Amino acid sequence: MVLIRWLGRHSFCLSRRRRALLLKLMAVTLASLLFCEFLIYYLVIFWCRWPEVGAPARGKREPVLKALFLADTHLLGEITGHWLDKLRREWQMERSFQTALWLLQPEVVFILGDVFDEGKWSSSKAWEEDVARFRKMFRHPPHMQLKVVAGNHDIGFHYQMSMYRVRRFEEVFSSDRLFSWKGVNFVMVNSVALEGDGCGICSQVEAELVEVSRKLNCSRELLWWFRPRLILSGHTHSACEVLHGGSVPEISVPSFSWRNRNNPSFILGSLTSRDYALSKCFLPLEGTVLSTYCGAAGLLVVLTLTGVGRLASPFPSAWTRLRVHRAR
Repeated sequence: MVLIRWLGRHSFCLSRRRRALLLKLMAVTLASLLFCEFLIYYLVIFWCRWPEVGAPARGKREPVLKALFLADTHLLGEITGHWLDKLRREWQMERSFQTALWLLQPEVVFILGDVFDEGKWSSSKAWEEDVARFRKMFRHPPHMQLKVVAGNHDIGFHYQMSMYRVRRFEEVFSSDRLFSWKGVNFVMVNSVALEGDGCGICSQVEAELVEVSRKLNCSRELLWWFRPRLILSGHTHSACEVLHGGSVPEISVPSFSWRNRNNPSFILGSLTSRDYALSKCFLPLEGTVLSTYCGAAGLLVVLTLTGVGRLASPFPSAWTRLRVHRAR
């Protein structure tokens, strides 16, 4: 009778240890998922700040437009995109974008080309699916403007372009070349079409730029036609700065995707009709996320081995005691 009671208490303790081990494993797993898939984006982007525009020498302060610039999202398509790679990269970009909107509240967002990876050869059905995924990832409130410029992966290089691909892109993202807000004029140029192979598309784009210059009425926003204060571009996947004519800076915006670099980023711009200030905001490092998952996996292994050892260690003692009891 004493032995039966002891075995009952032992079974109860064993069951309790198993539950405790399971709870520990679940807690570590959920904590690592919560941190790597949600919290890390808030913890990193929280430190981003809008740059300050210098105060005017005299007169009242001008309204400041808060603009967010990103580039080269390269949403994978059905031909070269592996489903796991697509799922991972697009989740990272979606969480980064939605977190940036919530924390920073920009008034306008510009995506500077190569939105899609296979737009230059995707079928109509694949194009529609890619566009639907884009709209889900980069959803935004109605009061915020989203402006998208075509890149070579969206419509093809200058020797691959066709009016069909250009119109398909513009039906989704608009064909407007000029955007003005709070006294700041933005001229959105598809630079792929300016490579100049004698194509009809090049002539059309040049004609549109002439029309834009007419609308601007030769204002100080007008390099040859326009004489811009600042040029922002994509395509290189890395950040760099070039001075045109010794005075006009062109800043290349890095890629927004982990698929192109370990440390994606975007640009924050505070702009007025006479001045501007820029700052770079980094997204979480992919290496940090992978290291966190590796650390969590190691902890799970240690907890499992330790827990199994504690669960298994009483059994030899119990059987030993049982044999001793029978011998008596």
